[in-house]
Amino acid sequence: MRVGVLTGGGDCPGLNAVIRGIVRKGVQEYGFDFTGFRDGWRGPLEGDTVRLDIPAVRGILPRGGTILGSSRTNPLKTEGGVDRVKRNLAENEVDALVVIGGEDTLGVAAELSAHHGVPCVGVPKTIDNDLSATDYTFGFDTAVNIATEAIDRLHTTAESHMRVLVVEVMGRHAGWIALHSGLAGGANVILIPEQRFDLDQVCAWVESRFKIRYAPIVVVAEGAMPLDGDLVLKDGTLDSFGHVRLSGIGEWLAKQIEKRTGKEARTTVLGHVQRGGTPSAFDRWLATRFGLHAIEAVRDGDFGTMVALRGTDIVRVPIGDATARIKTVDPALYQEAGVFFG
Repeated sequence: MRVGVLTGGGDCPGLNAVIRGIVRKGVQEYGFDFTGFRDGWRGPLEGDTVRLDIPAVRGILPRGGTILGSSRTNPLKTEGGVDRVKRNLAENEVDALVVIGGEDTLGVAAELSAHHGVPCVGVPKTIDNDLSATDYTFGFDTAVNIATEAIDRLHTTAESHMRVLVVEVMGRHAGWIALHSGLAGGANVILIPEQRFDLDQVCAWVESRFKIRYAPIVVVAEGAMPLDGDLVLKDGTLDSFGHVRLSGIGEWLAKQIEKRTGKEARTTVLGHVQRGGTPSAFDRWLATRFGLHAIEAVRDGDFGTMVALRGTDIVRVPIGDATARIKTVDPALYQEAGVFFG
């Protein structure tokens, strides 16, 4: 049996650990051959492949990024895209496809598997932790650790200069990174997409912090919005899945705080730093287990499924369950953090 593997969407710490787990178990226990497709769905769309064997995955466990490359190519929006994918899979004698990605990448896999006869098994990947069918996605823990370390470092410079520091983290629709890193890093205000914020209240929290001679740290997810405003966009352009490119809420918020409170405010946008570099121990563990269980699903012919973490168990769920809705922060979890605001 020959199995194809691709990684799509934004790069993420732990992708290489998944690839390694798939190939090691697939070759050693099942005698499978593997073909890697380069740059997400562009690979099967254009027939761009690379051989995957045990030597190819040796030493990649601690490496960030993905040895297969990634992209946001959407074959469903490419003329003749589905037929091209099916033709290239057939020409490369690929019997099944393991798709490692987030909502968009897995959404394509769900469509191809359910309606076009492409046998797919999904592996959930996103630093945003917003896929509803799994407790955690790999990459999230690393992103939170990186953001927390940044917040820890910013506390000292904020207090030295008595200025407000606004930290913008990733999170288009879900504020998991902002909430976890904000709590872990001792932020004084945390703003998430699930809860529109009152700018007057934010400024009141900032001013209360200065009254006790401490400079505040404000953590804001890129998708957070004020009560009477909309998303702050970088340039209004769209990616191939129709998503606007975000970034800018941190700078906008710092200017508003400075204007309303008279306190100097600076912005740090962590951006791609959050998903780059070496994966954490937890992400290596989770990604490896996902890879091992994904290739088991292929062996069992259990296509149209995705591996997911439930408690400490890896289970299989329909791919469509992962993409049906976004997993957002429960209001009760956000309220827990409120005691530390101001």
